Amino acid sequence: MTISAEEAAHAPLVSDEQIEMRVSDLVGKAIKRQWWMLFLDENDVQLPHIVPVDGAPLVPDDAATQHSAEGMGAIMDELGAAQVILVWERPTGPTVAMPDRVWARSLAEAARRRGIRVRAQLISHSNGVRWLAPDDYLEHNLPS
Repeated sequence: MTISAEEAAHAPLVSDEQIEMRVSDLVGKAIKRQWWMLFLDENDVQLPHIVPVDGAPLVPDDAATQHSAEGMGAIMDELGAAQVILVWERPTGPTVAMPDRVWARSLAEAARRRGIRVRAQLISHSNGVRWLAPDDYLEHNLPS
């Protein structure tokens, strides 16, 4: 169910299901490889800014991770955001792939070191949107 912009401006996203539905409504099925940042205030209400990030490497190195985390922090400071939702868009199937895991893990860790609260990570794939839980991307799940 899609809600109006006015309703979205006042409705807190308090559950994982609400976040997944909002990402489905706003980002939807994947069209190209990029990632998105959605921002929440201290009351879990989405702020009216969505930032797409294009041109990121398939797998981040330290420089790409640090640059991304610094940019995320600067945008959050500018907006007064308390939390960020990360969406990894790629036009393939719903299975979590190695690049998804590496990006999710490295950016979550870089955000944690900067005191940035990542509320959720999701994948926008060719069939829709799926939740990306920490168990999907923690170190022990990565190939050696």
